[in-house]
Amino acid sequence: MQDRDWPQESELVVCTVVNVKDFVAFVSLDEYNGRQGLIPISEIATGWIKYIRDHIREGQKIVCKVLNVDKSRGHIDLSLKDVNEHQRREKIREWKNESKAKKWIGFVAQAAGEPPTAIEDTILDKYGAFYPVFEDIVIEGEAVIKKLGLSKKASDALLHVAHENVKVPKVEVTGHLILISTQPDGISVIKKALKSAEPKIPGVDIELLYLGAPNYRIKVTAPDYKKAEKALEKASNAAITVIEKAGGEGKLVKKPKSGKSQ
Repeated sequence: MQDRDWPQESELVVCTVVNVKDFVAFVSLDEYNGRQGLIPISEIATGWIKYIRDHIREGQKIVCKVLNVDKSRGHIDLSLKDVNEHQRREKIREWKNESKAKKWIGFVAQAAGEPPTAIEDTILDKYGAFYPVFEDIVIEGEAVIKKLGLSKKASDALLHVAHENVKVPKVEVTGHLILISTQPDGISVIKKALKSAEPKIPGVDIELLYLGAPNYRIKVTAPDYKKAEKALEKASNAAITVIEKAGGEGKLVKKPKSGKSQ
């Protein structure tokens, strides 16, 4: 579980600028109960800085990299220049998601009549963060709930809140299954092969469409391309194995990736 009291060196942290001096900026770390950190002018931006306030101002929300943590003195040294735009966007997105998820846990706790800290500690112990558990619940369902070991009231509330608030992006991959059987019972063999091409995979939908013998369209919808491609291969291989064992032929012809469907 991540230590929520102090950040780690090299960690990216969300900060609010509270005071800007000529050669240093003081910030509060939003994820660490407002602990104070400082950014020397040399870590504000690359190159020579004439006016520090051209680069940073009070009230600004920024993302910094932790350079050094001295717990005994209560000092946290930070760098603003070491964070690129992609890192900044991703960290802000992650921070916003975590903030929302913590509020959702409050709703879960209220519905279950339990203290929020107990539920928070359980989730952090398993996941190290709040938001991922809500995503996994939407994708994988009750299997995730069981792993957490929460009370029934808390589990039911968590399931409800997750589905009410999280919309997991979906992507699609498609291909054509070519299945050929010249056996007398060829139709039964193909039906068996097609049935095997619909394995149960959490968070994945597999759809088969008859295009005209021997072509069948297979469409896989999943949270990301890696999982979709893996499911497409698994489903296709299952069908091809059934056909080949019965003396027939089978192959998969992949189609280009489509974009997100939601």
